[in-house]
Amino acid sequence: MSDIQPVTWTQDPAHFRKASRREFLFTGLVGGLGLTLGDYFKLRAEQAVEPLVAKAESLIHIYLPGGAAHQEMWDPKPFAPVEYRGPLGVVDTAIPGVKFSQYLQNTAKIADRITVVRSMTHGEAAHERGTHNMFTGYRPSPALRFPAMGSVVSHELGSRNNLPPYVCIPATPNEFAGSGYLSTAHGPFSLGSDPAAGGFSVRDLNLHAGITPERFDRRRDILSKVDEHFRTLEKSDALTAMDSFYQAAYALVSSKEAREAFNLAAEPDAVRNAYGRNEAGQRMLMARRLVQSGVRFVSLTYGGWDMHTNVAKGMERMLPSFDQAYAALIKDLDERGMLEKTLVMVSSEFGRTPKINKDAGRDHWPRVFSVAFAGGGFKRGLVYGSSDPTGAEPDQNPLTVENMAATVFNQLGIRHDRNLMAPGSRPVAIVKNGQVVSDLLA
Repeated sequence: MSDIQPVTWTQDPAHFRKASRREFLFTGLVGGLGLTLGDYFKLRAEQAVEPLVAKAESLIHIYLPGGAAHQEMWDPKPFAPVEYRGPLGVVDTAIPGVKFSQYLQNTAKIADRITVVRSMTHGEAAHERGTHNMFTGYRPSPALRFPAMGSVVSHELGSRNNLPPYVCIPATPNEFAGSGYLSTAHGPFSLGSDPAAGGFSVRDLNLHAGITPERFDRRRDILSKVDEHFRTLEKSDALTAMDSFYQAAYALVSSKEAREAFNLAAEPDAVRNAYGRNEAGQRMLMARRLVQSGVRFVSLTYGGWDMHTNVAKGMERMLPSFDQAYAALIKDLDERGMLEKTLVMVSSEFGRTPKINKDAGRDHWPRVFSVAFAGGGFKRGLVYGSSDPTGAEPDQNPLTVENMAATVFNQLGIRHDRNLMAPGSRPVAIVKNGQVVSDLLA
């Protein structure tokens, strides 16, 4: 029995050859990583594929937490019965025959520069699950924590100009905005305070009083020696991520250009006033300033849109500030020649019920709602898809979360079907079963 040797196939299966020790070791290593040989060769094939050409260099994701009512924003139903139509009027837009809510008057004027999708759809009616969908492109799973789209962008594209690749304004908005199964080094950089607040400053961005640049450099050198000592004792994602975090922090603190990106006070008063001296305005202006400086992905939240009661009053409170800021952002990016290279996405976790409830509000409704895009190679002046006459179901061209995410990644130059490695797991696609929707793209 000791003389029997294992065999493997050559390209011609009629011939055999002995397996080498290297091949056995390789097979054992691949198996130890939880991969089949098919998985391994698939990963190698993906690495050989030509990279996509990015249409967008940066993305601003404006997220409206709570579930914004599509009927009171992008998809009014002026001819529906009053219990479906709701309490608000409408305004004509720059797209012939298309109407928006009465509180989107500024946005209506720049509608010919944006794409509105009226047929967004998924099946998650709980806030947490819907939010997970819209931030990660995946339905929630008990087996795996998926990374936010911003963390995927950080992982795939890295940083520019000593700036964090992924920034949240004003803070990390929810538990699904993090790095998931990716290294924590790809988590978001949070401003920590609101750009609209008086005396706004980004935490940990400046040297503390009494610490000179020379003293700072000495501390950095000492810390590097301590880090090297601990790296010899233990290897872990936490240590590697912390090292990456400190390197990024040093780059921020030591770079005048990086610090200046966060200096909202450098904007002229006329520009700050055009956006609006409020949360929506100053957050969106900060987002423009960051992508202009080189941040790849900005996640921005504004307002509270969970309007189970008195949706009219809620929209009166929230929507005018959004309208002013959003229209100013699109115009500002366009006039600076940045819009085609900056993708702006407005979303929420779901929409609201087609029928007004007994409290004059609307409840959770994921079966159809609206999202909006501008720039980044998306078409201008397009309304894509439609909901039925009462805003209850998609009527034409439903857009799934997976297809939305695939299209967004495509515009950023990231192959949505590429596999990432989840620890202790097989390769996981950036987007599973997604397709790029070419009809949205210019």
